[in-house]
Amino acid sequence: MELGVDILAILFVVAFVAAFIDAIAGGGGLITIPALLMTGIPPAVALGTNKLQAMGGAFSASLYFLRKRAVNLREVWFILLCVFLGSALGTILIQLIDSSVFKKILPFLILTIGLYFLCTPKLGDEDRKQRLTYVVFGFAISPFLGFYDGFFGPGTGSIMSLACVTLLGFNIAKATAHAKVMNFTSNFASFLLFLVGGQILWIAGIVMMVGSILGANLGAKMVMTKGKTLIRPMVVVMSFLMTAKMAYDQGWFSI
Repeated sequence: MELGVDILAILFVVAFVAAFIDAIAGGGGLITIPALLMTGIPPAVALGTNKLQAMGGAFSASLYFLRKRAVNLREVWFILLCVFLGSALGTILIQLIDSSVFKKILPFLILTIGLYFLCTPKLGDEDRKQRLTYVVFGFAISPFLGFYDGFFGPGTGSIMSLACVTLLGFNIAKATAHAKVMNFTSNFASFLLFLVGGQILWIAGIVMMVGSILGANLGAKMVMTKGKTLIRPMVVVMSFLMTAKMAYDQGWFSI
């Protein structure tokens, strides 16, 4: 399928904006996937292409956080491994089973995250007591985080950040950094499986990936410089917007 230069330019801008937002608060997929579908790309190809562009943005943000020593790979390698395996399983299953029931539950889950951050204004301001070790978190939580991203995806960054804040005791900036590295890992696993299945439109994916890399890098810098003053409001706003978008797609507002 061929796309015109004008469509590719629009997709580039969409990817830039989505990656900027995603690096800070998550939810970028709710912007990029509809944009891809509106070009007439088949749904499976849209999902695969989205993973390609999202992987670029997640890599850009992750690399920035690693350079700033916000994430120590030696500490979290097992968590990332479990995220990878969970995402691979989720990507396989989404191509085999009906996800409609899960989609109906999702708006409530994302809304809960937004309300949780809104109603606990001090949560994530500073590091807190760690409730789970990295190994236990890897075994008990990471596979489900990866599975969710591979199986569906929207709001993954917000869910991962919340898990890091509440269970690992990270402040919100540190949690966002770790969430982005986990998100890159899950995107990479999912991308590999879509690649094997031939479900990627390369020209669109590469153009969007460039925009995604630039947007994510800018967003990552904002996380490190603005921290909690920027992240918390954006997580809350994006959670509510994601809830509204998914509810609208499911016809909740139909008369």
